[in-house]
Amino acid sequence: MATVNPRRALVAISLATGLSLLGDTTLYTVLPTHTAVAGVLVGDVGILLSANRFIRLALNGPVGVVVDRWPRRRIFVPAVFLGAVSTALYALDQGYWPLLLGRLLWGLAWVGIWIGGNAIVLDISQADNRGRWVGRYHVSFYLGAAAGSGLGGFLTDLLGYHWAMGVAAGLALFGALFAWLFLPETALLRGELRARQPAEPTRTPGRPRAQMRTAMTAAVALLGVNRLVMAGILFATFNLFLAQRLGETVIIAGRQVGVATLTGLALGASTLISTLSAPLAGRLTDRLGERWRVAAGSLLSGAVGFVLVAVGTPLTILLGLPLTSAASGSNQGLSTALTGDLSGRSRQGRQLGVLFTVGDLTSAIGPPLAYNLNKFVSLEMIYLFSAGLLGLVFLLVLSLALRQGHGQLLEPVI
Repeated sequence: MATVNPRRALVAISLATGLSLLGDTTLYTVLPTHTAVAGVLVGDVGILLSANRFIRLALNGPVGVVVDRWPRRRIFVPAVFLGAVSTALYALDQGYWPLLLGRLLWGLAWVGIWIGGNAIVLDISQADNRGRWVGRYHVSFYLGAAAGSGLGGFLTDLLGYHWAMGVAAGLALFGALFAWLFLPETALLRGELRARQPAEPTRTPGRPRAQMRTAMTAAVALLGVNRLVMAGILFATFNLFLAQRLGETVIIAGRQVGVATLTGLALGASTLISTLSAPLAGRLTDRLGERWRVAAGSLLSGAVGFVLVAVGTPLTILLGLPLTSAASGSNQGLSTALTGDLSGRSRQGRQLGVLFTVGDLTSAIGPPLAYNLNKFVSLEMIYLFSAGLLGLVFLLVLSLALRQGHGQLLEPVI
């Protein structure tokens, strides 16, 4: 059987994934202030920016099933090419309907990229190195998102909206070509691994199927709550929170800094911390052989971070935000690794589809939930509510960690 180089596969999907995100995150950054040149109304922005998430909710499950049945390349490579096409639509045309079509195509593309890419990572990894491989791949997600926001905004100011989107489309096309040329088919590696180790998680006598469902529910809840409180609540309201607590401007080192600038710096630093925490947490779980305990610690860190942010002084915000950011990157990577641990190799795609559907749903409902709750309670209370949600999942994950320590969980968990 042909040999597959796991590192080559990881580099190919990471580069393609990161570059594919540039157009999407650039659009989030610049469309609200460039509606005229894009040919849309200000009232259309919310629909356009969320359209890709709604199509992902419908397609994650079906695409996950297809990923299990087809070779991985047949899903991932066309998806990254489609992502480049969607970005090219932003660059080449203007008006509501072309832009909406581009957003819907991007939603379809991202489903194939993210489920297919994570499935490839599960293919090239095993239980004792899955945490670090998943963490490394998720670095490409955070770097692509950060680069799109920073580089996309800079290029828009320098070259204009359409040319900036053209550059993003060109880079996405480069990533797609790189994946087409260098990504090996990891179905071959799946076959080799299947011959060397059990294809399905095994149960020892007396361990009920309910334990498997509980463990999978915890893995899904880990991502779902993480996306709800971070992407859905904190990122959507942090600008308003800082304005309420600190005012429209802040004196830093003798200079006035606008709250928008301060928010951008804080959320940019948050993304950087998440970029670092994802692979570090994964490596730690591989070294300790205890993924659930590391997840429990990450959830506790996030809960404490939200409490500190809710206190609302400059010092507690400065201490709390890095804790929430580290938890965010860790939780996202660990939820994917745990899904790989708990899924048989023939069902990894559909389980990833369920996982990412929940993540997309919670991140989509987070902003309207937060702003509607804010009509009745303060943002401080909403952040404490977020801490409570993380605390509830912490208790569930801690119970699984304690069972694992006593040999009462399904094997192999890691």
